[in-house]
Amino acid sequence: MTTPAQLLRSFARTRASLDGEEVTYWWSGDVYSWAPDEPYQRVFGFEGLNVARLVQDADSGPDAYQLLTREAAFFLDPVGREILETWQDLPVVHIWNDPANQKWRPFPIPTTELGEQICFSLEIPLSYPSPLPVAEYPVHSAGDTYRALECFQFFADRADLAGSAPSIPATMSWTRMSPWLPWMARGRQPGGLTFHCRGSKLGSYAEVPERTRAYIADHHPEFAHAPEKWSEPNETSWTYFRKLNPPK
Repeated sequence: MTTPAQLLRSFARTRASLDGEEVTYWWSGDVYSWAPDEPYQRVFGFEGLNVARLVQDADSGPDAYQLLTREAAFFLDPVGREILETWQDLPVVHIWNDPANQKWRPFPIPTTELGEQICFSLEIPLSYPSPLPVAEYPVHSAGDTYRALECFQFFADRADLAGSAPSIPATMSWTRMSPWLPWMARGRQPGGLTFHCRGSKLGSYAEVPERTRAYIADHHPEFAHAPEKWSEPNETSWTYFRKLNPPK
């Protein structure tokens, strides 16, 4: 991994599969609230998955890729861990991001050597005009600019990275700091949420917990597979909420 192209290829084998086969990541964790002068509270459990297919981006050169993905994630009761349908008498809007695609070019991905493992780190600060302007969504929008921080870590064994398999086993962690979710109806109240999760690359989608596969099959069965081709723009929790609740 001495050049950005080699580094990206190693990361691609960790995050997905060079042969274009579908790869499923599954994660679990919790969501914490924070607000001025209030204690942190664990408000939700959280569980999700991402099904991805990696393809060459022929228009951008031999070392460029497209990561085609769908991701679904669910807010859980923090104690019983069942999937919630309501929270404080409000309907819960789960995460159904279709698509959640990425374009990759060689870049110096931060890595850390941890004994027999290598950690790839991605820290993504986000700031862009909110799909939910305050004037249109005064009850559901925290501001006219969406700001968040997403921190990913992917862990792979050094011995696997030294091999030639198109896909290698990996584990991951994910932390997100974000505004209140739109469906929580907190408006511009100070504070927000911290998501703290960990997970792994599965052998197949069939290894996703049965409860979660059943919920997806009942609601959006297409999320069992990755997209076949590139499309845009990406879906987010905020754009999905807007689709369900168009401005009046």
